[in-house]
Amino acid sequence: MIVEIGHYALVLAFVLSLVQSVVPVYGALKADNRLMATAAPVSGMLFLLVGLSFAALTAAYLSSDFSVVNVFENSHSAKPLVYKISGVWGNHEGSMLLWVLILVFFGSLVAAFGRNIPDVLKAATLGVQAWITAAFLAFILATSNPFLRLLPAPAEGQDLNPILQDLGLAIHPPLLYLGYVGFSITFAFAVAALILGRLDAAWARWVRPWALLAWLFLTLGISMGSYWAYYELGWGGWWFWDPVENASFMPWLAGTALLHSALVMEKRSALKIWTVLLAILTFSLSLLGTFLVRSGVLTSVHAFATDPARGVFILAILCVFIGGSLALYAWRAPALKQGGIFAPVSREGALVLNNLLLTAACVAVFVGTLYPLALEALANDKISVGPPFFNLTFGPIMVPLLMVVPFGQFLAWKRGDLLAVAQRLWAAFAVAIGAVLVVAWSQGVEHVLAALGIGLAFWVIAGSLSEILSRARFRDVGLATGIRRLAGLPRSAWGTVLGHAGLGVSVLGIVAATAFQTEAIRTLKPGETMTISGYDLTFRGIAPRRGPNYVEDVAHLEVRHGGTLVSELDPAKRVYPARQQPTTESAIATYGFSQLYLSVGEVRNDGGVDMRAYYKPLVTLIWLGTLVMAAGGVVSLSDRRLRVGAPKSGRAQPVPAE
Repeated sequence: MIVEIGHYALVLAFVLSLVQSVVPVYGALKADNRLMATAAPVSGMLFLLVGLSFAALTAAYLSSDFSVVNVFENSHSAKPLVYKISGVWGNHEGSMLLWVLILVFFGSLVAAFGRNIPDVLKAATLGVQAWITAAFLAFILATSNPFLRLLPAPAEGQDLNPILQDLGLAIHPPLLYLGYVGFSITFAFAVAALILGRLDAAWARWVRPWALLAWLFLTLGISMGSYWAYYELGWGGWWFWDPVENASFMPWLAGTALLHSALVMEKRSALKIWTVLLAILTFSLSLLGTFLVRSGVLTSVHAFATDPARGVFILAILCVFIGGSLALYAWRAPALKQGGIFAPVSREGALVLNNLLLTAACVAVFVGTLYPLALEALANDKISVGPPFFNLTFGPIMVPLLMVVPFGQFLAWKRGDLLAVAQRLWAAFAVAIGAVLVVAWSQGVEHVLAALGIGLAFWVIAGSLSEILSRARFRDVGLATGIRRLAGLPRSAWGTVLGHAGLGVSVLGIVAATAFQTEAIRTLKPGETMTISGYDLTFRGIAPRRGPNYVEDVAHLEVRHGGTLVSELDPAKRVYPARQQPTTESAIATYGFSQLYLSVGEVRNDGGVDMRAYYKPLVTLIWLGTLVMAAGGVVSLSDRRLRVGAPKSGRAQPVPAE
């Protein structure tokens, strides 16, 4: 019965979303307070109904109700509890239901906490959000119903895809969706502002916290997905330029540009046209990612659906929302003026350059991801675009971006002094040059590019810290007063430092792990030893082990460094009987910021195994840097100026004309 209640709640939510799609927007256009007032309570009701539907599907998984097709195809009675829960979104239908749940969750947050947003803009924004909700609820009910029954009910399920039975994959999709779907709010704000003709600096202040919240979750989601692929797939890499990885990376790049552009618009009332366009494009790229994963056009370990009918439906949604919003933008854009004037050498100029480089990087990823698909569709010709293309296009764009970051923090608004900023960055420059010389001396001239990359990472980190330390003025006011000055700085300033420094930390990990990684492959028999980067790995044998819903062969190795036992590692080959699908379970030992990574290949009849070992210096800095960036987002969101937002206005302002 609970399953039918969940299905009914989903249908009722679809009907309410249609109501919210029309009534508040019409009320906003007609300045009818009674119609606008319906937006907030309907948003709350939508969240309750979709939440009830999601809870019903979760209950079916927890009770192993195999009369539900979705549960039968993706669960098993012996599966651990945590993977029964994560199995709810470890499939196409359940993941789409989670997508919509997060969508209405963000709508309810705007309804509950957007008190300082003018009623007209708030009603129109929630109405636009309901357009998206209605479209995806229609998609679920028409093509991806998670509540279909299977009679008679089978005695046992087919189990969840084994590579999804991992804690990282229990966490990764919700985080990623919070980022993907979170940008729907900035999209709704942009479309609502264009409809109503309200677009000013206050609009940017209302939008920025929501963009920052979505960016924060998307950062964490991409990072978690990267680490999951690193340790679960047994390939030993942290990023593969997989098309589905790119699908989440593109909105992150656009969202980063949006954050910086919104800052210029808020502070200087400039870049209005560009900021609104970025708000539209960021969510459009999120929709594109949804299409790529669920249309069947890609083959990937991340992709769920291969049903072309679903792909056509999502493609139609894509065309309506992207095409419609861009058409509205084209209609309104000529009436907008840019606002504040600024010199090329200024903080605004640095942020514009930052935006241009981020956009160029996004275009490079976009072309590399979609060009093979377009070529196959139009010319029936298949090509593969892999890391060489992205390294040659994306990398050179990011180098000048990283060089500019410290300068942008020091430059004044409206007009800056480049020479004065360079003088204030001399310490950061010295640190970067020192890092280059140390790496080149210790690793040899053949690693000169890696030395430059590490120097660039230190430049970003030291430059970020230099900016915040310059505000303390320790040399002028002394230690105690300088510390008080630092404590009194706005939290958004600290958030900026953490965000930029975290980027430098990630770059440091990327360069070090890519340039200085070592690899060794050997067939080991019990008692034999292989050596990698000063670590001696002694194979002691292989033994079978049984888990709740799998069996595995576990290789036991002792790791010694300088003759001292430092670790014992147990990589394994695992098989899930329900699906008869093998997986490789890597074993990882962390030493400082570096890791020793072991992966088992073929298990031989004589008791030997093919063993692949990697030593990855500073690899954990890749993910530690993303955590620092996300911490910067949290600190910025805690700034009262972002929480309070702009003063509430009584009515919509007209679009400023040229």
